[in-house]
Amino acid sequence: MQIHKSAEDYLEAILMLKERNGAVRSIDIVNETGFSKPSISIAMKHLRESGYINMDSDGYITLTERGLAVAERIYDRHKLLTKFLVKLGVDEKTAAADACKMEHDLSDETFEKLKEHAAAFLNN
Repeated sequence: MQIHKSAEDYLEAILMLKERNGAVRSIDIVNETGFSKPSISIAMKHLRESGYINMDSDGYITLTERGLAVAERIYDRHKLLTKFLVKLGVDEKTAAADACKMEHDLSDETFEKLKEHAAAFLNN
């Protein structure tokens, strides 16, 4: 099933917030992304209905196995691409913004090749 870029971004944000704060609620995603509460509420409803997240009665959000797989894939791409661009001399803020754009559109094949070459490049 094809997942939209925006859904990937939300799942990635949930993973990042979980790592940083230990727990995630919709308001945390609002604060992280800058999107409105109604937009986040609708997005979380769609992610829940699609089986990417669970939400308990207190409003805490957890990634399902399926959601975690997508989130980790995107977040791993983001981290590697950001490091790679910074190593090339790009300002960290610009590198992170550019990595955010690139992480969704690279094919798996291209990303794997980039990862192979980046490992040696980043260790120098």
